[in-house]
Amino acid sequence: MKATELRGMSDEQLAVTLKDSEKHLFQLRFQSATDRLETPSEIVKARKDIARIKTVQRQRELAKVMAATDEQLVNASKRLEAKTEGPGKRKAKRGLARIASITLQRAAQKKKADTPAKGK
Repeated sequence: MKATELRGMSDEQLAVTLKDSEKHLFQLRFQSATDRLETPSEIVKARKDIARIKTVQRQRELAKVMAATDEQLVNASKRLEAKTEGPGKRKAKRGLARIASITLQRAAQKKKADTPAKGK
């Protein structure tokens, strides 16, 4: 499966395809452990397909975060701050770092846009 095909799919289709690919990989691993596979390269192909699907999903997720308004980022950071202790704290801390990075990028872009250009 090619990445261009995956990018053409909706989020729901990607989720279903991911589930099917993971199920197929499980079956291949099970078959490999019990019998002999006719094409052992199928396992590698299945793993690569899963990686491609997850990459496209992650790209879409990051695009949504980058398109979020400043108010939405503030609300998200407040939700994540509450989760920085206990299970899932690493993910929450990474999310906070990402939000801080986006905020800094936007501030730098705004500052650059507000600075008048020097003419010759």
